[in-house]
Parts: sequence; C-alpha cells; structure tokens
Amino acid sequence: MPEKMKRNSGDDPSKERAMNIRELLSGPPPEGEAGSGLLFRTSRGDIPAILHQAPEARLGVVWVCGARGGFGGPAQGLYARLAETFRSKGITSLRLDYRQPNVFPECVLDLLAGITYFSTTGYNPVVLVGHSFGGAVVIAAGAASPHVKGVVSLSPQTYGANMAGLLSPRHLLVVHGKEDTRLPYSCGVQIHEWAKEPKKLVLYEGAEHRLDECREQLETMLEEWIPATLNAPTPG
Repeated sequence: MPEKMKRNSGDDPSKERAMNIRELLSGPPPEGEAGSGLLFRTSRGDIPAILHQAPEARLGVVWVCGARGGFGGPAQGLYARLAETFRSKGITSLRLDYRQPNVFPECVLDLLAGITYFSTTGYNPVVLVGHSFGGAVVIAAGAASPHVKGVVSLSPQTYGANMAGLLSPRHLLVVHGKEDTRLPYSCGVQIHEWAKEPKKLVLYEGAEHRLDECREQLETMLEEWIPATLNAPTPG
C-alpha cells in the first residue's frame, strides 16, 4: 500500500519529512488487548497499531497517547473501551503507537500514516483523539490532512498545538482537568482561544492529568460527540 506523505520540516529545514507505507501486516494484538494487531512497515520504521474493525464501516477514529506512546490512553483505558463500544455502532477504531515517542514531527507522521490507512480503504474523513503530548499531535495532523472531520485534544500541551487556528472548519473539542498538575488547564484554554469555530472547551473540576476522576462523564461525552461529528455534514 504505497503512499507518500510530506510536510514542512519545521526546525530542521534541511531534512526531508516524508514517509512511504511499504507494507501492512496483521497479527494478534499485544497481550491483554482487544482488537487485531497491525504493523505499518514504513520507510522510516515500523508503526504498531491495534484495529477495532466494524463490519462494512465507513466511519473511523484514530487514537494516540502521550509522550511515552502505547495504546491505553487516559481515564483507565478509555481508548480500548470506546473502541469496542464504537465497533458495535459501525465505527472502526485504530489505536496507534509511535515509532519515536516524544519526537513531535515523527509522531505527527505516524498519525498521518494512520489517517492514510483510512483514506485509502474507503473511509470518510475521520476523528482524531489524543492525550497530553498526543493532544498536540492530533491538532498538528488534523490541520495537515484534508481527511479529518474532527479533533479531540485531552489534557493537551501547547507545544505543537499552535496550529489549532488552522483546523477550521474541522470540529475541535478540548478537554482538561482543572486540577492537572502536569499540564495546567490554562494550556487547554489557550488552545481553545487559538482555534476558530466550530470548537468546544470542557473543563472538569477536580480532575487530574489522566482524567481518571471524570472518567464516566468523559466517556459519555465522547460516546456522543465523536459519532455526531463523524455524521455531521461536511462544509462545502
């Protein structure tokens, strides 16, 4: 499945930022994980992923974690739970790991590879969900790809998220806990201010960085917001 993606090299203009997806391998997921294992073999290294395939689906979500990568996400495994819930509602999920965790430009490329997987397999524009470091990754990738319908940024950092102003007319949902001691909720407020409509900011009282304290409220909100965004009319 050859697909080439390019973007500006940012702080390193001498280095070409391009990735070729050379092969896609399937297999079992990591131990204890639901879904099916996928491995994107690219010109820049292998990207591990977990696919939650919904039969005959044309709606999709890509989920990424924080600076350390992995698959679980915040709120005590929120990503896996919602991926399985959405599967029964005709929405396919792709939980994506990073080749080089905490290397921002490379992680954006990883996410663009996940978006390419959906765009080249007949899916409509997708929703991106990211937490912490990943909350900025989804904003940057969302602004760079026309195959994105909406972005969910959970407990985001501001570094890399200044492209929020370029997301419109894509939908943006920013969520932050007001007791976050790792990234203060002012980060989420700033990103929301940078963004243009349509946008929404949700601040949870008493919630820390991983949003465990508001897990049920967050899960309920995303279970409504993501399908509504995927099904919303695409602006002309």
